[in-house]
Amino acid sequence: MNAALRAAVIAEWRGLPQKKARPDRFHTTGELLPKIMQRLGLRERLHETEVIDAWSKIVGEFIAAHSAPVALRDGILYVRVLQPALHYELEQISKIDILRKLKKRFGTKTIRDIRFRVG
Repeated sequence: MNAALRAAVIAEWRGLPQKKARPDRFHTTGELLPKIMQRLGLRERLHETEVIDAWSKIVGEFIAAHSAPVALRDGILYVRVLQPALHYELEQISKIDILRKLKKRFGTKTIRDIRFRVG
């Protein structure tokens, strides 16, 4: 006998419709965690922490001592620079090289641009 026909006969005999089986809702942690992190905005915060930790290795000790990454928002890394002269150096001369190193390490989707601010 056909399963659908059998279910219909049983439902009629009972006088109530038979409950439909729910699909399996089981998901692994590996499937759920990225979705939850993205929904809460934590994925970008994780990248932000990784970039801040790697900043001194990428730019060198001198620049790292006089600058600090502040935030990573929508692929733009905001960096605070202590002196106007260093701001000029970073903006005009070193920006392309630093951006290339960051993209190589973290990918082009994570970091698209760098913005330097004195302060």
